[in-house]
Amino acid sequence: RTVMTYVAKKCGVCFQPPSIILIYKEDNKDKTRQRIMPVRNFSEFSDCSMAAEQLKNNPRHKAYLEGVSLRQLKKLYSLLKGHLGGETLAESLEKFQQEETIDPEEDMNKLDDEELAKRKSIMDELFEKNRKKKDDPDFTYDIEVEFPQDKQLESCGWDVESGEEI
Repeated sequence: RTVMTYVAKKCGVCFQPPSIILIYKEDNKDKTRQRIMPVRNFSEFSDCSMAAEQLKNNPRHKAYLEGVSLRQLKKLYSLLKGHLGGETLAESLEKFQQEETIDPEEDMNKLDDEELAKRKSIMDELFEKNRKKKDDPDFTYDIEVEFPQDKQLESCGWDVESGEEI
């Protein structure tokens, strides 16, 4: 028996009836297809991460969702959760964006393990999204950049020579 592989093209959410919709192609065919995955037993109090993991690992949908990231599924569930809670789509998107954005001024040493893992996951995904691979058309090996020295460099206490001998 041959194993079919599917290439996900788009993934979205439908509010009425609650469902996740996947637009995909089979790897050896040109025809675009749509798969509707109904969302059951989900409310405004449900855990989006757990629901996304359950859908991604569901034996009926697993092969189709291979190319869809867990983060995207979590986003779709959070949009559905916001809708069930009475939020508009814009409000739900704004709320998700705030949760998934990293504040560069935040002291991550003060975060608990779960929040730190969440921030690291966001940074890893952003890194992979922006990373240039050898196969990319605009990939350049060994880029050298000159940074302008407009103002005088600030010195730090640790790099100043002291009169003490060690």
